[in-house]
Amino acid sequence: MISEPSGRERDGATEAFVAHRNLLFTVAYEMLGSAADAEDVLQETWLRWAGVDLAEVRDHRAYLVRITTRQALNRLRTLGRRKESYVGSWLPEPLLTTPDVAEDVELADSVSMAMMLVLETLTPTERAVFVLREVFDLGYDEIAEAVEKSPAAVRQIAHRARAHVAARRPRGVVSAAESRQALEAFRRAVETGDLQGLLDILSPDVVLLGDGGGVKQAVLRPVTGRDKVARLVLGGLLKHAASLSLGPAQVNGYPALVVHLDGALDTVVAVRLDEGRITGLYAVRNPEKLSHMRRETALRR
Repeated sequence: MISEPSGRERDGATEAFVAHRNLLFTVAYEMLGSAADAEDVLQETWLRWAGVDLAEVRDHRAYLVRITTRQALNRLRTLGRRKESYVGSWLPEPLLTTPDVAEDVELADSVSMAMMLVLETLTPTERAVFVLREVFDLGYDEIAEAVEKSPAAVRQIAHRARAHVAARRPRGVVSAAESRQALEAFRRAVETGDLQGLLDILSPDVVLLGDGGGVKQAVLRPVTGRDKVARLVLGGLLKHAASLSLGPAQVNGYPALVVHLDGALDTVVAVRLDEGRITGLYAVRNPEKLSHMRRETALRR
């Protein structure tokens, strides 16, 4: 029979959970790409953590990460089934991040919209192993316990995931200054209807993805090619020119644009840059995915 934890034990459990909460949220978010699901995982993690005998736990951080990883893996498999019936492209949920996220270059790169989309191409276990090893620098033994595999298997999975990501990630880490410069050129071209200016900042093989979730109008399939993307962007935004405004924001650790329509948040536009030009445009319009743009989210490694 399991005894109820004492008041002191409950206080200790709460203190440890609060101390590591931002880290746990970051782990769950990087695995899921959904802030709402990450919050649910944290709730499940707390419920399990509250019943643990802390006297038996040597490393609170490692134990909490293990619980969070297992819950996130369960949720990730469910999320995969939901995505199969999702209307149009599924994009990660954008986060309005605190300034210190951008200062941690490796963390910012790992949660950028471009990298989050690369992580979407991994299997659930590959994603968990990659995130825990490459982002949080956990040892193979710790990861093995979290994903319930042998250390040898985890090493193989990590090698496979690393190669997969390397082949698909942006070619180099992009500075905040480069991102701001590209977005400013993009915004200026859109606001003035400057087609040539827009063509100049877009890569010839740029891809536009839109996520309306079947609630808001958005492109249902990727649109590829500079000319198509430029004309679609200008045509779509200029229809609402009188009631539309574009402004800067710090999203997932990088500069992005937020679009307001009649004063209300309508779209978050993040970009992928390669060699100074925009190669990916990610427009999130699904209202259910914009709730974390109302307040800053703290992420930690």
